[in-house]
Amino acid sequence: MKTKAAVVYETGKPIEIEELELDGPKDGEVLIRYTYAGLCHSDVHISHGDLEARLPMVLGHEGAGIIEEVGPGVTRVKAGDHVVCSFIPNCGVCRWCATGQQAICDMGATILEGYLPGERFPFTGPKGDYGAMCMLGTFSQYATIHQNSVVKVDDDLPLDKAVLVGCGVPTGWGSAVNAADVKPGETVIVSGVGGIGINAVQGARYAGAKNLIAVDPLQNKREKAMELGATHAVDTIEEAADLARQMTNGNGADKAVVTAGLVTEEIVTGAFDAIGKGGTVVLTGLNKLSVQNVNLPGSIMTLFKKTVKGSLFGDCNPTTDIPKILGLYQSGDLKLDELITKTYSLEQVNEGYEDLLNGKNVRGVLVHEH
Repeated sequence: MKTKAAVVYETGKPIEIEELELDGPKDGEVLIRYTYAGLCHSDVHISHGDLEARLPMVLGHEGAGIIEEVGPGVTRVKAGDHVVCSFIPNCGVCRWCATGQQAICDMGATILEGYLPGERFPFTGPKGDYGAMCMLGTFSQYATIHQNSVVKVDDDLPLDKAVLVGCGVPTGWGSAVNAADVKPGETVIVSGVGGIGINAVQGARYAGAKNLIAVDPLQNKREKAMELGATHAVDTIEEAADLARQMTNGNGADKAVVTAGLVTEEIVTGAFDAIGKGGTVVLTGLNKLSVQNVNLPGSIMTLFKKTVKGSLFGDCNPTTDIPKILGLYQSGDLKLDELITKTYSLEQVNEGYEDLLNGKNVRGVLVHEH
């Protein structure tokens, strides 16, 4: 069949809308009709070359839609099911999945190559084989993906909101709740309030942070953080550190979650300096894979028993955490509607990313027209 998709051919160039050929589902695969896709910063990292991916690639790794057809051996879903996609697949049997660490499932090793198991490329076009970002390619009307990448959700859940729970929401939420392990009464800093950081704010609030300081240079982001649970919102990490020390008898924050769009050495050092004794810094945002952006005084880390740790997908297990987080949305404990700043058509994808990079959006959502 044919499908219209947003493709990156060359880093630094605009994303192009292209009609591609799509092969149907084989063993373990499903055909999905995407209804919505989230505009997440990681797609920009691919198109700018911060993350080196195999090109050409169909972009998009936050997606929700309806299963049209299933291939042989598919047991997780059936045709007609409403699903949210998980940007890291989960096989359920590798060492990581088997120990409750689906976020680092071995199947995730090829998400920047973009092919399905067996080096299979369902998308083909003028430039040969096209990869799919995170094996999903949600900026396509249709895609053939692996069943390990989908999580069935209730039919009555609005997919235009649920789409956010494929990447941004669990990544931010889990960075606070799982990775930082925020406890009631703690003082927490969230550094960078975009689509990830706003959910770290929501997670830290739900986990019981007493003082919750959001850091972002943009006023619209600070206002959104205050609306969704922050107790304070400031311009700089230095201001946040001063506030945290005032609130804790001079100690500093218990936890700092770094969710900036491009994480620099200055941001990491600022977060490290802002936490006190026994504090933890969680690194969730990215930079180029080759950039050395962690350069810290080891003796201070030792003497003050500080922890610096990386977190992927908020240390979430998609098969259980996606339904759990959607349950919190249904009960009103987690806000999704309020995260969506603007919606775009597939043709407006470049405009959507300009808005993201200019700081206009907390989250933009791409609406597929079929």
